[in-house]
Amino acid sequence: MTQKKLLLLAAVFVLILFVSCKSDKSGVPTLIWWQIGGNSAELPRYSRILSEYTEGKIGVRIDMRQGTWAGASRRFNAMINTGEYFDIMFADANTFTNFATLGAFADITDLVKEASPELYSSMPKELWIGVSLDGKIYGIPTYKDSASTQFVFWDAAVVDKYNLDIEDNSWQGWDVNFKKIKEGEGERYYPYTMSRSEGDSVFINYLEVIPLLVPVGVRFDDPERRVVSTLEQTDVLEGYRFMHRWFETGIINPDANMIDTVPRYRPFFSAQAWPAVAASYATSSGIERYIPSKYFGPLFSTKSIQGSINCISVNSKYKAEALKLLELVNTDPVFRDMMTYGIEGDHFEYVTVPDDGRKAVRRLRTDWPLINYQIGNYFILTPEDTVPAGYWDEVRYLNETAFSAYILGFTMDLTPVENEVINCRNTWDRFYTDLRTGASDPDTTIPVIIAELKRKGLNKIIAEAQRQIDEFAGQQ
Repeated sequence: MTQKKLLLLAAVFVLILFVSCKSDKSGVPTLIWWQIGGNSAELPRYSRILSEYTEGKIGVRIDMRQGTWAGASRRFNAMINTGEYFDIMFADANTFTNFATLGAFADITDLVKEASPELYSSMPKELWIGVSLDGKIYGIPTYKDSASTQFVFWDAAVVDKYNLDIEDNSWQGWDVNFKKIKEGEGERYYPYTMSRSEGDSVFINYLEVIPLLVPVGVRFDDPERRVVSTLEQTDVLEGYRFMHRWFETGIINPDANMIDTVPRYRPFFSAQAWPAVAASYATSSGIERYIPSKYFGPLFSTKSIQGSINCISVNSKYKAEALKLLELVNTDPVFRDMMTYGIEGDHFEYVTVPDDGRKAVRRLRTDWPLINYQIGNYFILTPEDTVPAGYWDEVRYLNETAFSAYILGFTMDLTPVENEVINCRNTWDRFYTDLRTGASDPDTTIPVIIAELKRKGLNKIIAEAQRQIDEFAGQQ
């Protein structure tokens, strides 16, 4: 490339940065905040309305932008790789570590305490540990159902009809209930209706050390932090044997490994949740009532906390201002409501619930484009009038009583085993759908998977993970 072309490219890059670093004529900074959603054409207008509030409160304006659900990953990757200017970007467990280690996000360890002390004190210390790398904070976690708590939900009518014991949340306990339902309802009734994208309860006891490679894990309650080949653990094999038996006997639907969505009604399913959501699940499924039963948690883990994070660009000219904005959305109920529900009088209104006199939100429209889980603290949000009293109190209680994983805050550097990880992921992807839905026999399939994973470097990955975890533990 000629010197002339290089100079031209440099000039263009400087121009882009100059244009992107927004500040209006009065000198009020405008912060560019990227989230994920539908990329509504109304975002510029809504940003101006939101900015009227933020400018009056903290002297900044905001420019909300969205990558689409299908295209955000490519869009954000391109932004990071080209150095495109932004001030705040939403990240999750799939992007946070990668972007932070690339140097895209600012180290805010000290600044978050200095510029936004109310923000720092508004959430438990475990959340800050969960968004740290090498002891440094690189993002602002969203305080919500941050501790993983797994429930199963049973159709109350089915429970009553067959007198089911839903407190025994073991494979054997579920098996007894499924058999009763199957015998009573017949061949074309599937007590455990699944899809190929369903969550996997088999690995519930193991923490994912490497994203998308659950055959490597650490048991959540192991103080020794031993990295194991999870497929070789007896509880994992037991779980997959039950899944396969249920698939073979028609307890699981025969197309589970082929469909992407499940029917509206399900007599039984599992989810990360809390008891009060049973009412909304029942409404969406068209039944009278689901009964929730907790079978795991609550547990603070790196993955559970990294489900929703807002990060500040290392190139932002307004890092302190960005933190003040994130402090506002995490501590100011009025602004939090605006960001979630929209414009009062247009998208929503405040009402008094007749039964208990509490203040609530009634939606007037459903086209507000910002997505709640990406925004901020759930516990200052005014609940909708469609949810029961104490809805978020249950979630807060689960967070307050959560157990912290022994490797909370650990994030593995994959560089030393990058090729082995890629190869093992490819192998796991080939087998996982049939295994997780019960379509394949674990006693014949798992030995094949383990052998291939070991040929592709599983033992090397485990050894490297153990080395890094031991080093991590020594620094605690």
